[in-house]
Amino acid sequence: MNNEIHPANQNGNGGYERRDIRVAPVLYFLVGLAAAVLVVYLVASGTYSYLEKRSEAQQAPVSPLVTNAPKDTRQLSADYKDYLRQSFPAPQLEIDERGQLDKILTDEEQTLSSYDWVDQKAGTVRIPIDRAMDLIAQRGLPVRAQGTEGGAAQPSNASAGKTKGTKKK
Repeated sequence: MNNEIHPANQNGNGGYERRDIRVAPVLYFLVGLAAAVLVVYLVASGTYSYLEKRSEAQQAPVSPLVTNAPKDTRQLSADYKDYLRQSFPAPQLEIDERGQLDKILTDEEQTLSSYDWVDQKAGTVRIPIDRAMDLIAQRGLPVRAQGTEGGAAQPSNASAGKTKGTKKK
């Protein structure tokens, strides 16, 4: 039986390489990679150019009734909202979907949190939700009288005289 310790690498170099990588193969690889990227770019650019020309050749002519049609309808100018308003009849598609939704939500929030007349002749008003909840908590919900089926709603007297946090003796 032999008890000598044998290193993993029999060459006696301590488990790592003693020489550096050569620079020339790395440079050749990088030059080849750059050339391949350039070739792919040129092929893709040529393909898109060909498809663009083919698409323009097959494009249906613009109606002679349209007076201010841009040459390329896919590109809109900076004043595209004015162009759309002048060139297309109503109803139009949404152009600023997020802005319109923000305006709707802001208007709804304003309606829910403000006082206003619903019907001034009848004396019907709109009050904010928080105030309505406070009034319901103070006055209670309206209930029907026990004896009538079609009776008018009357305020509940169950909470009358009670104050939050005090007991009635």
